[in-house]
Parts: sequence; C-alpha cells; structure tokens
Amino acid sequence: MSNDEQTCGRPTRAGTPCRNRIFGSDRACGTHATAEDRAVAEAHQRGWREGYEQGSKSGAASAKLKIEWLERRVKELEQQLDDATRIYDLDGDQVVQVGRYAYRWRGGEPLEVGDRVRIPENYVSRLKDGPGPTIGVVTALGTTYRGDLSVIIGRAPVADQA
Repeated sequence: MSNDEQTCGRPTRAGTPCRNRIFGSDRACGTHATAEDRAVAEAHQRGWREGYEQGSKSGAASAKLKIEWLERRVKELEQQLDDATRIYDLDGDQVVQVGRYAYRWRGGEPLEVGDRVRIPENYVSRLKDGPGPTIGVVTALGTTYRGDLSVIIGRAPVADQA
C-alpha cells in the first residue's frame, strides 16, 4: 500500500485492527485519533503548506530574476546588432531618424538630435496634418532601415517663444 492508502490499524472494540482508511498526515482514523494525533497531523500539514508556499515564492522570485536577466541580454544583443547594421551616411548624405522614419539630409551643417526639420509630405502626413511639408524633430542619428529614403527639405524655423 502506498503512503496515501493506509488503514488506521488501531484496535477496535472487538480487538481487530481498524480498517478505516487514513490519508496524508493523519496517524489514525477520526474514530481512533487522539488529540495528540490531530495536533501532529495539523502541524505536519501546516509545515507542508508553509514549505510549499515558500517554495512557490522562491521559484517565482528566481523566475523573475531570470526573466529580467534575459530581457537585459536581449536589449544588449539588439544594441550590438543595431550598432553593427546602423548606417549614418548614404552616398554622402547624412542619415537621421525623424520620429519613427529615416530620412536623408543634404544640408551643409550636420543635423543633431533635437533639431527641427521640414519633411516632405507623405500619405500619412497628408491625412494627419493636411497637404504640404510637416515639421519634425530629429530623434536619432543613423538608421538600420535599408529601403529608399526621402530627403529632408530643410531646417525648420525655431518655434516662436510665447
């Protein structure tokens, strides 16, 4: 018999062993268990439950640390890949990002992050801002994009200070 399928075994009134099943932490059936048997079973169950909860918390904390480490590692590898594939110059033109999109700059003085520029109209900007060029801000130097790039029209005038 396995540990979970034991019988009580305590003597009955007839003198034969009790055949009631006992489970888990119990040492005797409900009929034959003493206060000490119940206390031992309760202490065993409490210890098992607390151990289980501590193990669950420890496992969750360990998993959280592993996830954080993996997320940092992914960011490091993405940065390495970005550094290896980022282009800053294309046929003599500076390449910059304005928002999420990359553009070419043919002006004399190189652009810096934060510079305001006039970018050509595209389908989305026409729907969003109306016809004509829009103003954008340089958010990054270089790009990993490998497709055709539009050319920045020029620097935007400094915004009026109110």
